[in-house]
Amino acid sequence: MKPYTDGAAGATAGGAAAPVVEVSGAHVVHKARSGGLFTRDRVHALTGADLVIAPGETVGVVGESGCGKSTLAKVLVGVERPTSGTVTFQGRDLWSMPAAERRTTVGAGTGMIFQDPSTALNRRLPVRQILRDPLDVHDRGTKAQREDRVRELMSLVGLPRALADALPGRLSGGQRQRVAIARALALEPRLVVADEPTSALDVSVRAQILNLLLDLKERLGLALVFVSHDIQTVRRMSDRVITMYLGRIVEESPAGIVTDRARHPYTRALFSATPGLLHPIDPIPLVGPVPSATRPPSGCPFRTRCWKADEVCASDMPDFSAASAPGHRFRCHHPVQEDQSTGDLVRQSHRTTEEPR
Repeated sequence: MKPYTDGAAGATAGGAAAPVVEVSGAHVVHKARSGGLFTRDRVHALTGADLVIAPGETVGVVGESGCGKSTLAKVLVGVERPTSGTVTFQGRDLWSMPAAERRTTVGAGTGMIFQDPSTALNRRLPVRQILRDPLDVHDRGTKAQREDRVRELMSLVGLPRALADALPGRLSGGQRQRVAIARALALEPRLVVADEPTSALDVSVRAQILNLLLDLKERLGLALVFVSHDIQTVRRMSDRVITMYLGRIVEESPAGIVTDRARHPYTRALFSATPGLLHPIDPIPLVGPVPSATRPPSGCPFRTRCWKADEVCASDMPDFSAASAPGHRFRCHHPVQEDQSTGDLVRQSHRTTEEPR
């Protein structure tokens, strides 16, 4: 197994195997109270998402706060029902199932690891009971078999058996996240979604948790969706990287080429903000705030901050285009050239932003 600090993961796993989960044309629209007492705005949390997760692969999801990463994660594990579109899990439409069957399918087939283990775990329950809960709810095995499974899970994530009766408050942040990971794996899911799983941890334990996730993914054959603000970590963890902006997937790229050969200007800008120490460059400037999800711009949603935008960007939302590398697609009227360096883009964007429009 390659630890996450060694660099980008290899080619997409899974080959031609049937997808674990497939999202097609998914929209999520929330209603939020606006200025008036009886007025509600429509928040476009996810717009037209299409995504396929193959068995055994790791898909990273990046983007700024509010771009729809967590909404997509909830849709993938059946926690959030799309306003429109379909979610197919192992060949079956989740939201056409009877409610009881869907709960069983989602509960047993997927696992989710949340951002802050301090709030994700019941602080009144010992570790033993936290790990037993999924087994009890889904009536897995006998009482003795459940106890054996708890011990197996603790060993799997590197927790000492002596902590079985400890409350979460007695554990370190890293130990609590190991409990959360073990709970997510209790029912042997096919898909695990990790939503910012290390952002609440000290830097000293982040690498341990990330390497644990990679090790478990390879040992157990999991499909893993890794959502994070830390885009360099996403690149190193993933087979594929999904870039989201204002609720839309704007680029999907093999992780090995996302830093230098991404075609969407937003993806290049994101990765320029955290360059490698050996090749420091100034970040590509993005002028202005992220537009409101209640009133998204016409055409391409990124056009209000893009140095390449023109009239066609304001009028038409671009369709996906295929790049030269297999599995690489993007939505942009004026994509970055594959061989164009990020340094060149920095200089180009500075010239454009300095010129009057």
